[in-house]
Amino acid sequence: MISDDDLYRLAIFLGSVAMVLIVVYHFFEVNSEDSALAEKAVKVQPAQQAPAVGKQSNVAK
Repeated sequence: MISDDDLYRLAIFLGSVAMVLIVVYHFFEVNSEDSALAEKAVKVQPAQQAPAVGKQSNVAK
């Protein structure tokens, strides 16, 4: 069986690895280039909404 000391060391190790991975993820996220998203946003045209058809309501009058 696993002893309390082994379980303690495993928990500390896995927690430390998780924290290092979180820090590395945030480092890459902050330093990533947004040029691909910016170029895509420039190319996309906003969609034109179709005019409403049918009976008009009396609320707006």
